[in-house]
Amino acid sequence: MKQLKYAAVVLLCLPVAYELFGMCVNHISTDRQTKRMKANLTKTVSDAVIFSEHSETGNSSGTGNHVDCVSVVNFSSSKSLEELAACLTPYYTFDDWNCRLDKTDAGYVFYLNTRAPFADNIEGH
Repeated sequence: MKQLKYAAVVLLCLPVAYELFGMCVNHISTDRQTKRMKANLTKTVSDAVIFSEHSETGNSSGTGNHVDCVSVVNFSSSKSLEELAACLTPYYTFDDWNCRLDKTDAGYVFYLNTRAPFADNIEGH
């Protein structure tokens, strides 16, 4: 009887453990994405100066049942928006929605939104 109770507790905890594991993997994926963005930016744009970064894991659109990895890097450069996009095109496909470069008063904003590895995680609900 004791073993049956133990098995029942383990079976009840497995879904929770799976969701927690998925959350950890999603957050690690977002952190790696942001680090990769910064590395590609500084490697391809010689005068890029990164002054802030932000990353978020969750449902970014507010619709649907999915988890996104969102990374935003703010930087300055003397290059034009077109030159920057040309430098980063080997690494990213700019589509004005999930991956884009925007000019601001302070410099540029590099935005990237990708699907998380565990896209149907509890964080997306």
